[in-house]
Amino acid sequence: MRATDGYRRRIELATVSAEVVRGEMEDDFHHFRVSIVHEDGKVVVVDGEAVRHPWSTCPDALEPLRALVGAPVTTDATAHGAHGDARTSCTHWFDLAGLAIAQAGAGREHRRYDMSVPDRGPDGRTTAHLFRDGTPVLDWEVDAQTVLGPTPYTERAMGRGFLTWANATLDPDTAEAAIALRRACRISLGRLMDLDDYERASEVGHGMADTCHTFSTAVMETALRVKGATRR
Repeated sequence: MRATDGYRRRIELATVSAEVVRGEMEDDFHHFRVSIVHEDGKVVVVDGEAVRHPWSTCPDALEPLRALVGAPVTTDATAHGAHGDARTSCTHWFDLAGLAIAQAGAGREHRRYDMSVPDRGPDGRTTAHLFRDGTPVLDWEVDAQTVLGPTPYTERAMGRGFLTWANATLDPDTAEAAIALRRACRISLGRLMDLDDYERASEVGHGMADTCHTFSTAVMETALRVKGATRR
């Protein structure tokens, strides 16, 4: 990914056989792959690859991600949250696995999301964009924590409750896109710091404690920064 004046994220989902879906996500900070095998409406195998990651312990999150074995195959990319916990795995791998499961549930051959969040201006605002399969779908005005517009997203906080609201309010395809863009908007704030200034995850701040595998209290002290992993 080339240097830009904003954050970029791409997600690609592909059905490679009747039983196998693969997903890939790349952004400024991460590059993960996942493979889901399903039979009789349930996930039977979860595998993946951490191609590029910010901390030395990120690849270890694959093992807790395998808790999704047995999860039902549905068209809801968040339903797997009832079968596993993103906080014990990797947030990005967990999201990607949910999208791959939904891809299997929908029976689609391919889907691609391209998202961009230009760096925020002096007023703390920017306009985030999402394209699905090359077609523009969402344009949001956002600040650090809130979608400011347009309707029906106006003044919608991007924290807790967003997924429930999106699934209850929007059609399934739009909800999936909105949830994907919400994640991109939140992760884009990582551009405000240089992670190479830190040696261990614990130095970033204990406010991140227990938000994912690497930032679990048992791991963050031993999670070393992978210098040069960020692409700008």
